[in-house]
Amino acid sequence: MKTALSIAGSDSCGGAGIQADIKTMTLNGVYAMSAITALTAQNTTGVRAVFEASPEFLGQQIDAVFEDIRPDAVKIGMVSSTALIETIAERLTFYKAENIVVDPVMVATSGARLIAEDAVHALKEKLLPIATIITPNIPEAEVLADMTITSREDMLRAAEIITGKYGTAVLVKGGHKVNDATDILCYDVSFAVFEGKHIDNPNTHGTGCTLSSAIAANLAKGYNIEKSVERAKAYISGALGAMLDLGKGSGPMDHSFDYNGQFKA
Repeated sequence: MKTALSIAGSDSCGGAGIQADIKTMTLNGVYAMSAITALTAQNTTGVRAVFEASPEFLGQQIDAVFEDIRPDAVKIGMVSSTALIETIAERLTFYKAENIVVDPVMVATSGARLIAEDAVHALKEKLLPIATIITPNIPEAEVLADMTITSREDMLRAAEIITGKYGTAVLVKGGHKVNDATDILCYDVSFAVFEGKHIDNPNTHGTGCTLSSAIAANLAKGYNIEKSVERAKAYISGALGAMLDLGKGSGPMDHSFDYNGQFKA
């Protein structure tokens, strides 16, 4: 069985973060492991508290995984401090980790910054250059490309700039100001456009975590970047389309909608 490691925060209500990553990786046919960057007290209505892991303890978790069950892919989610980012980059470089998927969680849908400016700098300098693929939403792509994105053409240009700057494949996720669910993948000198399939479901908690984890799982299984993104998008469409409705806010998706089905292959 192929293996994947999620480096991310814990979500106590199970819809995002480590919990969503483990569910997604499992349902996509790989053995899931974790290194927790922070504990959060949260539910579908918001985050109440965050307790961050120390850089030393995070490093110990990563070491424990790599020294025993080496992951075939690594997914990195929200990491809020420079010290943690530097620890992740240093340990993954030390172990020559492969198939690294970075979900560069920096900017909320509202446009609010989620991590400090020095951490954004560390993310750009330390983590993105070792990634295989990164999956920014439009506000995050604007930060990385240093441009405003208001159209599909802007998304294409931003993807090209980010790929050239960091030497990694990039999937710019649609929505937000562009009002278009289409995602654009840029890798090497190629583009792939994944037309959006609108699903009228307000319960979208953890969609970014789920998509990046599904990409990591498929890379671990040996699929190339474009096929991994294609399969990941099909999986997340199915999870949203199952119309799970839990909680008082923006609820989680049904990660197990296709238990023992097509996505494990």
